[in-house]
Amino acid sequence: MEQVARHVWVVTSPTWLTTSTLVVDDDGACLLVDPALTPEEILALEQEVSRRGWHVAAGFSTHPHWDHVLWSAALPDVPRWATSVATDAATAEELTAQASRDLPGYRWDVIGGTTPLAPDTTEVPWTGPRAVVVPTPGHAPGHASLHLPEEGVLIAGDMLSDVEVPLLDDAPDALEEYRHSLRRLADLDPRVVVPGHGRVAHRWVGHRRVHADERYLADLAAGTPPHDHRLADPRVRADHESQMALLSSRAGG
Repeated sequence: MEQVARHVWVVTSPTWLTTSTLVVDDDGACLLVDPALTPEEILALEQEVSRRGWHVAAGFSTHPHWDHVLWSAALPDVPRWATSVATDAATAEELTAQASRDLPGYRWDVIGGTTPLAPDTTEVPWTGPRAVVVPTPGHAPGHASLHLPEEGVLIAGDMLSDVEVPLLDDAPDALEEYRHSLRRLADLDPRVVVPGHGRVAHRWVGHRRVHADERYLADLAAGTPPHDHRLADPRVRADHESQMALLSSRAGG
């Protein structure tokens, strides 16, 4: 468990460097964001929270992909907030299909569903440090990052990763939406960036990640082979080639 700000701790799974984030109030109440990844890791996280005298008071899911909506019977029955669009998209059938494709043999352990925020909600309704909901479409329906202004921390969901290139959702305008989302995050100028997959970044590194993602999207739009170190990972390369082929087929149509 790595402390990245006064009230923020991050745990990273070795699988895809998937992060779980805890925002901890002075009284020990925790906002748990995207707990991951295996049932055993989530149980160990809950045990560590208890050992420290903390307690999970609320959850938040950044987007409706199976590795970001996980929960466990070991965790308390508390609101697990997400945008209303994300909650609608997080059907059991869709999540199961995603997990079967991405990690065959995964022991499915999601308990219940996410709790939709009211459409006009701008902050996670909990009593700890302010967690501002920042709509960041382009990667998944209802994708939202969390900005903790008092901590100078951005919990970016599946954006600003040092191990994955930008992956677009199925919307026809996803590429432009993703570009606008990157600009929105850059304007926040956080001191610390926590990606959903990858290593925690501090301010200047976070800006480099914005520029790297913008370059990748520009190459993708132009149909130009990108020079991006993240494509050395065969899994990331396969995802890139799939979305390159999809964009090419749309342009041809």
